Amino acid sequence: MTDPQQAGEPGPLLRLIHDQRIAFLLVGATNTGVGFLFFIAFDLTVGAWLDQAVNETVGSLGTLACAHVLGVLFAFVMYRRFVFKVRGHVWRDLARFESVYLVAIAINAVILPVLVGFGWNRILAQLSILVITTAISWFGHKGFSFRRGAAEAEAATELHVGTNTTEPR
Repeated sequence: MTDPQQAGEPGPLLRLIHDQRIAFLLVGATNTGVGFLFFIAFDLTVGAWLDQAVNETVGSLGTLACAHVLGVLFAFVMYRRFVFKVRGHVWRDLARFESVYLVAIAINAVILPVLVGFGWNRILAQLSILVITTAISWFGHKGFSFRRGAAEAEAATELHVGTNTTEPR
């Protein structure tokens, strides 16, 4: 099930699965796993160094910031390539994509130091916060990040039909 407001042809995963929600969840699970690995790697390096050099709060936020940058770039490429397959507007899409994640990271930046301050292990605290931020990203990316206006979607449909590849969307 695709969104008529999406411009461009379906991504390869969407052509295989035929349901954007399932494709989104599969790519999202991959992104979450890779992002969590980034978090662990930065926790063991940058976070540990900042814990010693400054304090645990700065270590938590430094870990989160570093993992965020790499995680967002990885996720953007994956969603754009395998789920939404939109054309053009790369910088606009990236800015919109990041704005969704800024909401999630703001929530994360408040909750993570609090949980760590209560004695939670930083990695387990981050894992628990993922439940909230995953829901935020689903609604934000589905309805905002890669959305195209009606005129853009219509132009993309005409372009798609003109190439003799009129497979269902």
